[in-house]
Amino acid sequence: MRDRRPPILLVARRVRHLALLALLLVGACSTPDAGALDARRPAITMGAPEDVGLSPTALAETGPTMQAAIDEGRTGGIVTLVARDGVVVHWEAHGWRVLGEDPLERDDVFRIYSMTKPVTSVAAMMLVEEGRLELDQPLEDVLPAFAGVQVYDDGALRPPARSITIQDLLRHTSGITYGIFGNSPVDRMYVDALQALEMDTGRTLEETVDIVAGLPLLADPGTLWNYSMSTDVLGRVVEVASGMSLDAFFRTRIFEPLGMDDTGFHVAEESHHRLLDVYTRREGGLLAVDAADGSPFTEPPSWYSGGGGLTSTPSDYLRFAQMLANEGALGGVRLLRPETVQAMTTNQLDEALLPMRLGGPIPSHGWGLGFAVGMEGPVEDIYWWAGIANTRFWIDPVEDIVAFAWTQYLPSGGVSLDGELRRIVYESLVERRRTEG
Repeated sequence: MRDRRPPILLVARRVRHLALLALLLVGACSTPDAGALDARRPAITMGAPEDVGLSPTALAETGPTMQAAIDEGRTGGIVTLVARDGVVVHWEAHGWRVLGEDPLERDDVFRIYSMTKPVTSVAAMMLVEEGRLELDQPLEDVLPAFAGVQVYDDGALRPPARSITIQDLLRHTSGITYGIFGNSPVDRMYVDALQALEMDTGRTLEETVDIVAGLPLLADPGTLWNYSMSTDVLGRVVEVASGMSLDAFFRTRIFEPLGMDDTGFHVAEESHHRLLDVYTRREGGLLAVDAADGSPFTEPPSWYSGGGGLTSTPSDYLRFAQMLANEGALGGVRLLRPETVQAMTTNQLDEALLPMRLGGPIPSHGWGLGFAVGMEGPVEDIYWWAGIANTRFWIDPVEDIVAFAWTQYLPSGGVSLDGELRRIVYESLVERRRTEG
């Protein structure tokens, strides 16, 4: 395995193939319907697979594969999307928004949960570029409540060996936890003190983060990768550093510039009918565990979760993902410099913390500043993340591919759609840009 740990924001790495925002005319009936992407919004075009080096025959396997998952009762509805060089060459919906009643459409609204984390990470890195934050800055400089944080060590509390930094929040090495994914004494303290995925607690983001600051750390900062509420804390950092609420920062600095009209911390009333039900398996069938009608995501939350609070649509999140694939820009709008995106999407973990193994279609990977990243073999340079209700995206900057497999099903990982989509996409490559060996 190669050492891929660059100096922060001064990354020397192979030059990526620049994403082309091709100005293609809409092709024949074999291409997706261009009308589904609003012409007012920037720089996402539609085309045919063969125009960007993909086999239409091989890529066409996606639809039957996803429909089979619906027919087998594995989930209620699935949207898949594939783009190359900024050109959408596959975008389909299968199944139901509401099982047996309301067919799913391609641009319906999903709870994206932890796919919020890359958005919060981009927001923080925008502030780093502006000089309002520094990656090695102690967290207590921004949030004084963390000045007295303690480490839980064999039943006792002690001061940490060093301060939590902004970089620790971005790469989940802060010592903070979630509570819901572990069973340590600290995890149990988190469960007793707060519910990480509950948006309507009556507390603000500031109050929620103050509770986190009063709980002990699992380990000294920098010594353990632990998936956690670090990104929720980072959301509060964004608020303090910018002087704006997280909701306002996202809307004015990211969503409006990119044309992400349907993304936010709750679903607008006029779009309630587009929100999917969330299902799980019970007694051999699917049961709705968060019905769209009355879902908490149809009302404004009491606090803005930078770790898991957003809802979005495939076309909206494609704009965000394509901005990253284009190294920080989309349609004349630049959010980040290329070297910043390169740092975010390159492993930032020390060798002692590798390899990470979180399951899913990629067995071994590292962590950048907001994303899981591939580090070796055929997945080197690919970066991705997912939401707990089984929305997944991945970006291959060498092959210039952005791909989604989205459904609404709990628990996380309960529907293995992403691995199936990856197989199909890579088997469909006619023009390969990644060199072997």
